[in-house]
Amino acid sequence: MTRQTLGEAEPKPLPQAAVADNPSADSITLALRVLEDMKAEDITVIDLVGKTSLADAMIIASGNVNRHVAAISDALVEALKASGLPTPNVEGVPACDWVLIDTGDIIIHVFRPEVRQFYNLEKMWGTDRPNERLDS
Repeated sequence: MTRQTLGEAEPKPLPQAAVADNPSADSITLALRVLEDMKAEDITVIDLVGKTSLADAMIIASGNVNRHVAAISDALVEALKASGLPTPNVEGVPACDWVLIDTGDIIIHVFRPEVRQFYNLEKMWGTDRPNERLDS
């Protein structure tokens, strides 16, 4: 059976154009591939270069239920470690309502949909946010 016969839409292409100029493009691409493979939903990439020194990018995605969020998060951590990156800092695993994975260069948030809607990080960090001043 294909996605069409099941009534599912074709998977969206990964937003490569959004990350091509980012210094962490390889890590972002790896994370996006894992998220896609794990059937994460509503994947959003926010370029943070020039907005904050916190990270180069933020990725926000949703899992259907707590177990899905946990599985996505586990797969991300394993893929990041296997790629040679240092072990990321992970928060929120016991509840798996919202798991934060911080690699240093990118921050990945994996939410349950209702938790994601409540915190609305896209609005807070979105492209309409004025650039923050970076002091050295």
